[in-house]
Amino acid sequence: MLSKLNLKFQLNKTYPLIALLIGTLLISLPMGPYQTLDTQLEYNTTRGILRWGYPYLDRFGPPNIDSYGDLFNMPPLGFYTQALHQTLFGTQLETGIALITLLGLGCIILVYLIGKKFHGPTTGLIAAAFFALTPWQLIMTRAYLIDTQCLLLSLAYLYTGIIAIQKNSLKLTTFTGLLFAAALLTKQFAVFMLIPLAILYIHHHLKQHSQSPPKNKKLIFSQLTLFAFPVAITHFIWYNLIMHKELLYLFNHNDFRDYNFSTYTPTYAFVTDFLTSYGLGMFFCITLIISLFATLIFWRYLPKQTVLFDTICLITLGFILGLVLYLAVNLNLKAPYTSAIKYLYHALPLFSIAAASLVVKASLLFRRSTQNSKFRRGLFLVVVMSVGVLLAASLLANMVVAQQLSTTSYLIFRVQPHLDVGYSFYVLNPPSLGDPILLMQFVGFLVILSGFVWYSRHFITKQLQEIKFWFKSKQYGC
Repeated sequence: MLSKLNLKFQLNKTYPLIALLIGTLLISLPMGPYQTLDTQLEYNTTRGILRWGYPYLDRFGPPNIDSYGDLFNMPPLGFYTQALHQTLFGTQLETGIALITLLGLGCIILVYLIGKKFHGPTTGLIAAAFFALTPWQLIMTRAYLIDTQCLLLSLAYLYTGIIAIQKNSLKLTTFTGLLFAAALLTKQFAVFMLIPLAILYIHHHLKQHSQSPPKNKKLIFSQLTLFAFPVAITHFIWYNLIMHKELLYLFNHNDFRDYNFSTYTPTYAFVTDFLTSYGLGMFFCITLIISLFATLIFWRYLPKQTVLFDTICLITLGFILGLVLYLAVNLNLKAPYTSAIKYLYHALPLFSIAAASLVVKASLLFRRSTQNSKFRRGLFLVVVMSVGVLLAASLLANMVVAQQLSTTSYLIFRVQPHLDVGYSFYVLNPPSLGDPILLMQFVGFLVILSGFVWYSRHFITKQLQEIKFWFKSKQYGC
């Protein structure tokens, strides 16, 4: 009896997240599969592993020819993961995309856990919904690209790293180092999540430094060594011992050598154009800006942890955006400019968490406004308009765009208005309007909505009781 009650309690507690995962899966399945030059290159590299055991581009030549294709100068782990999956379940392109879609669901769970860690379960759930329903994320999980696998491992090492820092656990530090090594051996973008982890680590040890400096120094040395060792050893084994390449081999990638065409000139506004028009959407961006401004203006009245994580988000996002702008505009490199969808991908979870935290901030400030009349007018507008309208509009707008993209055979994530410059995808056989498979998306939306209604059931019941009481008081002239 006790185990049944515990199971029921856990289902009640986790249903909103489960509904979000199921709903997102139903929405994403009619989309794609999206293809581009990169998806073909990565698929062929996986076939090269199946054929020769190493990440060489398979040119689909006769099996008796032993000459390899070109060595694909990217970290190999993502291709080996796909090769293992395709060995078990088949070598079709759709089989590999199925794995990426499942990894995308894992990213949603980790965004929820990280958001919950800093701002509570409400922010975690809304952040996960923002992240999951962004067309940016939906498309990336329906294309044969290893970026989603890299993001999953990056979020995993960030989450375990947060716990390791809080607990001063050497075992968790070692595990975090292994996850970081795996993420970096998948794609170099994994280094971006080191920024929030490093800030948290420094902040944590600055607080502890005055208590026991000698012990603190020993602990820091042990943690840094255990964290860095897996990265150093895995990269040395793969690049030096196995591939006989130099340590800086990856910096010879074409991304650092190909320059923009002379027909267009990158401007510093290209990141803003991409985020507002395609990456996040206008409502998402407005919600994000209001959320961050709320922290800057009312930081004294918010929990320290909320302010800390928003500061971390600002610094990390500023670094990522600044680096991409520098590479694309100052160095005139083509890839960071036209492939902003990939270069900025690791910023998407932080965008989502920072925007979703507006709910917690508005709730806390509104409660404070009932005690201090100076806040009432402004904060009432923040609560009612910003939270109620913007959050709902952001999620609904992304849902509508996702359904529109499902019937599109060609799409391009433009980085400059009125020019076909950006990262493009094509779909060979997209569903047409009225296709029954699109009903799956509608069902997915309803499943997600049911999760939010279930999560808010106590709040909704309370508001209905208050409205009922108000009508009764009016009826009897109280």
